[in-house]
Amino acid sequence: MSCILNIETSTNICSVALSEDGACIFHLEDNSGPNHGERLGTFIDEALSFADSHAIPVDAVAVSSGPGSYTGLRIGTSMAKGICYGSDIKLLAIPTLELLCVPVLLGHEEIEDDALLVPMLDARRMEVYAQVFDRSLKEIRGIQADIVDENTYKEYLDKGPVYFFGNGAEKCMEVINHPNAHLIKGIQPLAKNMLPLAEKRIALQQYEDVAYFVPMYLKDFVAKQAKPLL
Repeated sequence: MSCILNIETSTNICSVALSEDGACIFHLEDNSGPNHGERLGTFIDEALSFADSHAIPVDAVAVSSGPGSYTGLRIGTSMAKGICYGSDIKLLAIPTLELLCVPVLLGHEEIEDDALLVPMLDARRMEVYAQVFDRSLKEIRGIQADIVDENTYKEYLDKGPVYFFGNGAEKCMEVINHPNAHLIKGIQPLAKNMLPLAEKRIALQQYEDVAYFVPMYLKDFVAKQAKPLL
């Protein structure tokens, strides 16, 4: 197993965690607003100091790869790449929407086996950035920018239960209004939840090229509205 420095800056929340042998051994987060420029360096210094004081070598850095805030992702990526260059360690990219699924899968045993998960990041008005997974985190539909109306996810809702979560989900429930649509509140992308995804990528040796890695920004997407049903 490895010691991983996890950095999450895709939204207004800034968080850093250290994981070792699949467990979180250190975690800091700031929920007061977009303070990544002020907080992230201090959080990372504290995490690395904790690792040094316990004689734990850091083997890799995992960073949120988006979609998400342009400024937040840029700051997080720059810090992660700097550490990887300076310490000659590996870089791991953790997609934000996949990360949002982790606390849902770990904390909600009531979810049906055939349910689908739809993590959402808020954009503006009725626009969200969303992806569709099954309970094994197999991708059913890739990341898209959706302008949400009553038909946007109907093809999935008509087949079975669908759980919506993330900071874009609550506003969408007002218009989705389907008996199979369920809202899970309070789900945020946090560094302490990156552990299983980071460990999986190490096991599969899915490392990023430090020189060329670029996160996926919200502005990279063009919103799509659901086609009217015939």
